[in-house]
Amino acid sequence: MSPSTRSDAVHVRAPGKINLGLVVGRRQEDGFHPLATVFQAVSAYEDVTAHPAESGVTVTVSGLHADRVPTGEQNLAVRAARLLAESTGVEAAVRLHIRKGVPVAGGMAGGSADAAATLVACDTLWRTGLSRDDLAELGAALGSDVPFPLAGQTAIGRGRGDLLTPAMSRGEYHWALALQDTGLSTPEVFGVFDELIAGAVVDDPQADRTLMQALRAGDAAELGRALRNDLQPAALELAPHLAETLAVAQDAGALGVVVSGSGPTVAALGRSRQHALAIAAAVTAAGVADDVLCVTGPVAGARLSGGAEMLASAGTPGDRG
Repeated sequence: MSPSTRSDAVHVRAPGKINLGLVVGRRQEDGFHPLATVFQAVSAYEDVTAHPAESGVTVTVSGLHADRVPTGEQNLAVRAARLLAESTGVEAAVRLHIRKGVPVAGGMAGGSADAAATLVACDTLWRTGLSRDDLAELGAALGSDVPFPLAGQTAIGRGRGDLLTPAMSRGEYHWALALQDTGLSTPEVFGVFDELIAGAVVDDPQADRTLMQALRAGDAAELGRALRNDLQPAALELAPHLAETLAVAQDAGALGVVVSGSGPTVAALGRSRQHALAIAAAVTAAGVADDVLCVTGPVAGARLSGGAEMLASAGTPGDRG
């Protein structure tokens, strides 16, 4: 198919995530750790626009932390487009633009959301006709977190986090996110985790039952008490100032506070949207974050949006505190 016969630009929005529970197993011989994690997709979004091109894959970036995003071959969106083209036999020809709303290296899978959105956008632009399961399989080859932004909502991730099972969840949850300008390296966090636990972990981690019961009941208070992240001590070892961020959010009455994924984003659960805004204001006043963002979850996974409705049709963006 020549570029002149392809459709016009395609817009896709994909969500970032919070790890409500992250249970980490012992490092395996392949270097990876088995995980049992509970993902919740939240209303901090990555917007990817795929434009027809004569040849090649290029990417430009704007929005949150845009200056920290590589635009060469190491960019996950570029890799996603190339992988889709290679897998389907089409020419890799697309001009991508990413509008970021998810922190870079913040433990919220912003790069993975870019890859997920790019897979959907290029599949539509190039009319390759793959199913979501097919796209998720390609996504898993790019990174363990890529399949989840395709699915969204709430899910349990097993294996490396890429084997997803939808989780029953009731209600809407309101979060204040404390963001840091300096990210944390996921491999480095796992390395410190290995040093700290000294082998005192299981080989077959399981999702926390109390947390899952709280989600099924829609009980925000119980969910707050059940939040868990086995990587949090390692993140605090590398970024000790996060302890103060956690403390300020707790003092502001958060139902629960947790470092998301490998950090350094701190997620504080509020009783309501207004309470989440109040927590964000307290964090800002204390000067313990470089930025704050209020989001809700769960939200849908990567999906097409059109024209002027690109930002509005996929839900309400996060409110800055």
